[in-house]
Amino acid sequence: MFRTLNRTVIAGAALAGALTFGAAGVAGATTTTVGATSTVGANPATVPATATHASRCAKAESRVPKIEAREAKAAAWVVKAEAREAKATAAGHTKLAARIEARITKVEKAEARGKTLLAKIAAKCGTATTS
Repeated sequence: MFRTLNRTVIAGAALAGALTFGAAGVAGATTTTVGATSTVGANPATVPATATHASRCAKAESRVPKIEAREAKAAAWVVKAEAREAKATAAGHTKLAARIEARITKVEKAEARGKTLLAKIAAKCGTATTS
């Protein structure tokens, strides 16, 4: 008796919660248009493609200096880490040298991803510089 009642109460609470949050999600997904040119929450098919491309390029180009700064920082770090790795290897600390090498590999992969991203931005937007 109590077990069935507990299940019923839990199921009812879950249903009420789902309906409450579901209604809030529908209310949050309504389309609002501000002015004649701004379309907030509109269907992407109705927004002109050039505006989308321009806004994406602007956003990507604003990130280029940060990507380049991180690449420069990573390159400087790799040089220092390689020196630490050589010192550890010379001292016979092979486990430490292996850990340093693994970290160097991670940083070099991240650096390569940054260069790839800059190349994509340059190809699609035409103004990003690659280092």
